[in-house]
Amino acid sequence: MTSSTPYTLFNQSCYGLSPLADSSVDALVTDPPYGISYQNNYWDKDLPNKQIWKDSLRVLKSGAFGLVFSSVRLMHRLMVDLEDSGFIIKDVLFWAYLNGMPKSRAVALDIDKALNVESKAVGKYSYVQGYKKGGAENYYTENDKLKYEPASDLGIKYTGAGLGIKPAYEPIILVQKPIKKGLTVAQNIIEYGTGALNLEETRIPYAKGEGKVGHNPHPKGRVTSNLLRTDELNDGYDKFFVVPKVRQHAEDFNHHPTLKPIELMQHLIKLVSFENQLILDPFMGSGSTGVASIMLNRRFTGYELDSEYFKICQKRIETAEKQRDKN
Repeated sequence: MTSSTPYTLFNQSCYGLSPLADSSVDALVTDPPYGISYQNNYWDKDLPNKQIWKDSLRVLKSGAFGLVFSSVRLMHRLMVDLEDSGFIIKDVLFWAYLNGMPKSRAVALDIDKALNVESKAVGKYSYVQGYKKGGAENYYTENDKLKYEPASDLGIKYTGAGLGIKPAYEPIILVQKPIKKGLTVAQNIIEYGTGALNLEETRIPYAKGEGKVGHNPHPKGRVTSNLLRTDELNDGYDKFFVVPKVRQHAEDFNHHPTLKPIELMQHLIKLVSFENQLILDPFMGSGSTGVASIMLNRRFTGYELDSEYFKICQKRIETAEKQRDKN
């Protein structure tokens, strides 16, 4: 990379964060492995070793903020690792969406099997992979599958029973490196440029025709909340940041299974940083954090061990820089 390039990408392990210097990074935004074996991917077998959070604390400036994606099931473990590494837990943002995929089993059919009773075939169906308005060819299997119903008395009793409910949000942990002892927030910002959230750039605009709210309404809208939505829920309660979820094959060359929306990453990056500041992502994946950073005139440093995903990162971030320079 040339010195004029606003990003540096490392095809190596993030542990140690070599060669980053102490107190050189303005914000951390990352989507690490969740430790839930998502789609049986090898890189999601365990939570990251908490050494990476100690490394991140080292390279972040005093008072710098971080946003770390997690899973509902293991969020508490990750939060302990972050706290043990020296971070302050500030909040948990919830990215809510309506199209989560339930992960369960047909318990009634398992009961039939355990009782050596043959379940009844009652028709056929096409398996739909997830949710998409209007459907899409790649969301359906090529062949119909047989549909079964329980035949045993106990199986019939447990018709429709399962092992889990539909997931509808992902938590994003907001953390902060403690401000250097003896400094006020203002003094820390003067010395390091970090220590405050960028609320001005992340305000939620008023809806068309909506009256301004609050005792001193801001012309740009409401302060962003810790609830982010993929879809409008039309509950009339409040207005939130709404971002569409990534659909399959949005980019033909990018097959990463946990791709995050660029609009979501932009919102998060704007919240924890200001223009020209340096964003760190130790678990770059296919590079959505880097793409969003470049589009927002931030600098970016990312690490990705998988060579195939690293090539995707390079292509996406290089393309984002070219598009930004055209505008």
